Amino acid sequence: MIEKSIISHFLFTKSLSFENMHHSPITSILISLFFILSFNGPTMAADSQDTFQLPSPLPKWPPGGGFASGTIDLGGIQVRQVTTFRKIWATNAGGPDNLGTTFYDPTAIPQGFTSLGSYAQPNNIPLFGHVLVAKDTSKNISKPTLTTPIDYTLVWSSESLDVEKDGEGYVWLPTAPDGYRSVGYIITDSSVKPALDRVGCVRADFTDTPNTTASLEKLYDIDLDGLNVYGSLGGFRVRNRNVGNLKSNLSDSMPNLNQIEALIQAYSPVIYFHPDEPFLPSSVDWFFQNGALLYHKGNESKPDPIQRNGSNLPQGGSNDDTYWLDLPLDGSSKDRVKKGDLQNASAYFHVKPVSGGLFTDIAIWVFYPFNGGARAKVEFINMSLGKLGEHVGDWEHVTLRISNFNGELNSVFFSQHGWGKWVSASGLEYHTGNKPIVYASLHGHASYPKPGCVLIGSGGVDIGVRDDTDKSDKVMDTGVRAVVVATEYMAGAVVEPLWLNYERKWGPKIDYDVEKEIKKMKRVMIGKLKKAFERFVESLPNEMLGEDGPTGPKVKVSWSGDECV
Repeated sequence: MIEKSIISHFLFTKSLSFENMHHSPITSILISLFFILSFNGPTMAADSQDTFQLPSPLPKWPPGGGFASGTIDLGGIQVRQVTTFRKIWATNAGGPDNLGTTFYDPTAIPQGFTSLGSYAQPNNIPLFGHVLVAKDTSKNISKPTLTTPIDYTLVWSSESLDVEKDGEGYVWLPTAPDGYRSVGYIITDSSVKPALDRVGCVRADFTDTPNTTASLEKLYDIDLDGLNVYGSLGGFRVRNRNVGNLKSNLSDSMPNLNQIEALIQAYSPVIYFHPDEPFLPSSVDWFFQNGALLYHKGNESKPDPIQRNGSNLPQGGSNDDTYWLDLPLDGSSKDRVKKGDLQNASAYFHVKPVSGGLFTDIAIWVFYPFNGGARAKVEFINMSLGKLGEHVGDWEHVTLRISNFNGELNSVFFSQHGWGKWVSASGLEYHTGNKPIVYASLHGHASYPKPGCVLIGSGGVDIGVRDDTDKSDKVMDTGVRAVVVATEYMAGAVVEPLWLNYERKWGPKIDYDVEKEIKKMKRVMIGKLKKAFERFVESLPNEMLGEDGPTGPKVKVSWSGDECV
């Protein structure tokens, strides 16, 4: 039987150059044979990656500014996205799911524009990406905004790479003239240096230094024998090598309020809660109206009811443990508020620029009055961890990344217990239209793109804290009661709610008798299982060993910048 990777490679290569071929009868027969074998046999391998498209066409966005116009004007450089590619080199094994990685060059570059780099993507997901191309519009002859490199530096070759591959690949860093920066890398299938006019370098004042810890660079991560390739917004980057980011004109490229509303309706995620989830979200107003209390250190015996709009919450300051919120004192009211109010829950939207305004991030915050206790798996035993992990006032979020070139959804960030991951739009599950599905974990409300069980912790392969997700009839469409709470790039356009600037804790700090809780669980274990559980407990993060209310959205590290993991 012919290997499917060989078939796929043949088909993909032929499809790229088909119109330039003159076939003999034997060649035509062979091509027909390959098609028959491919489409009646196993799924084709990654060389012939399908190109991903969102489930529904993009809507016609409301007018205004330069958002979704196809071109972003940086005031001397025009930039566009190119999403059509020509394969340059690939591996057919290794990387995510052991399916390899493919490197591409852009094709169909508009007249007068120059490529800023090549593109790379693992083969375990459909082809979905772009390369930035630029055009000098400055008319500055002495110091143009775009120029060619003066040389190239070979930063890596595949010659020593011991994996199935299509020939050899070579990664080059353009050497920019003084006062300019390269913003991407070049891939070739030859050790001969690329032509100097193959890529452009950008004048330094139109660039900034990328945040190498930002998770936008970690949409995917490929390790090829010393070459650490990771995704970026314009092509690919090589770890520990310095290339620039483009800076955009925020007033021209970012969406206005009408466009934000349209984006929310197009892409607002639908959250599925676990069938057994008792602790559901609510609106912040509902939490306040149903007995939430404000405590002040030194006067704990006389907490204040919180006003409906949060007008009596302290503003600004710092998280100094002077103030905190808590549930109602009455037992029945406390139990009721813990369960939230899913039917009327709101999602809170923070809209901000990333990559200098070439993209828009829409962070969607959801409030839960209560976070349930953790659950664990210790080999064949599933158990509750008692009160460990419980806390009042749980803030969770997902973030949509939108291209300002066309308004297309690029990726989604799923927050998970203080960290998280980006998932390409091509790897998402969709509810209706282009609305992604988010699965919230049982009790802890961490966000995942797929249902199932994730084990968190370092106790062993079958030992960890359980994050269980599944579909149920408990569903929240975050766009139904959407509230835009902040758009700092449009000064004065949105009035921030008072509770957003409350920067203290949304729940009390309570230290549990951890030893007592753990002792209860160890009673059901014997021998090696008990030892494994003890090692697992030692690996638990401190926040799981006591109840400590979280701070609100505006205090998070990611509020004013990119999502960091």
